[in-house]
Amino acid sequence: MAIKTVNPKASKSLYDQFHFSQAVRAGELLICSGQIGTGPDGKVPADLAAEFRNAWRGVESVLQAAGVEFSDILEYTTYHVGLQSGVATFMKVRDEFLSEPWPAWTAIGITELAVPGAHVEIRVTARKRK
Repeated sequence: MAIKTVNPKASKSLYDQFHFSQAVRAGELLICSGQIGTGPDGKVPADLAAEFRNAWRGVESVLQAAGVEFSDILEYTTYHVGLQSGVATFMKVRDEFLSEPWPAWTAIGITELAVPGAHVEIRVTARKRK
């Protein structure tokens, strides 16, 4: 089975500099790299809800580049700095993007992310329906 990379134009510098794809497709499966909630300026917003929305918009950008939608997400894993203090806000924002039937979800508390000051990274696996 051939593997196809998915990289929205806005992420070309990440592909070139860090040598990873935003997603890879193998058959129906789309396996996405994690998305951190930085803004257009590359900085983490002071507001948690804004950061979480940015991360979901990053997920959306990758899904759109692959020709899939939020409803195609099978599972997602979230990595949280300050899991207990931010998870309620995260779930409220998540519900702006996802709906029933709910995908499988694993939330993991960690000490830091690749971007200093970031609080969440969202990684999804989706499928491209035939």
